Amino acid sequence: MAYIPRLKQEYREKVIPSLKDEFGYSNVMQVPKLQKIVISKGVGDAVADKKLIDHAVEELSSITGQRAVSTISKKDVAAFKLRKGMPIGVKVTLRGERMYEFLDRLITSALPRVRDFNGIRATGFDGRGNYSLGITEQIIFPEINIDKINKISGMDVTFVTSAKTDKEAKSLLTELGLPFQKN
Repeated sequence: MAYIPRLKQEYREKVIPSLKDEFGYSNVMQVPKLQKIVISKGVGDAVADKKLIDHAVEELSSITGQRAVSTISKKDVAAFKLRKGMPIGVKVTLRGERMYEFLDRLITSALPRVRDFNGIRATGFDGRGNYSLGITEQIIFPEINIDKINKISGMDVTFVTSAKTDKEAKSLLTELGLPFQKN
């Protein structure tokens, strides 16, 4: 029997029936699902030191379990000494099994390690059913060895769903286990 991540199994068994009842979907295919998770990290200091991109790629790759790619600048900005085509960040796009595994690790082990944590804000929705979340320190992930990092930096996590509205997306992410703040 093939391995199925815990959250994927939970989505099939609990989340689909729950959302189907809540929003009155007539078909299972109407129920919104998580399509991908994009983790990105801007490395502005990479203009001066190229090795920072390599460190960021290694960190993001160890956190996600998938090789990160560097992103390049699209235009020249003289004030930042930035040229077109210079690497200025890293990103990873997770889908399928790795996406559910990362989400499970984020919910169960990384977010509880945040100092003074009382839930994530519900203001990060974009109006089309996608949610973005900012993480201020990469050391909340157990995969990061605090002795080997050279600078504490943050990252952005974007959850792309097939939901049509923010309400549907919030219900989906809440059912999957993301701890939103209580108003």
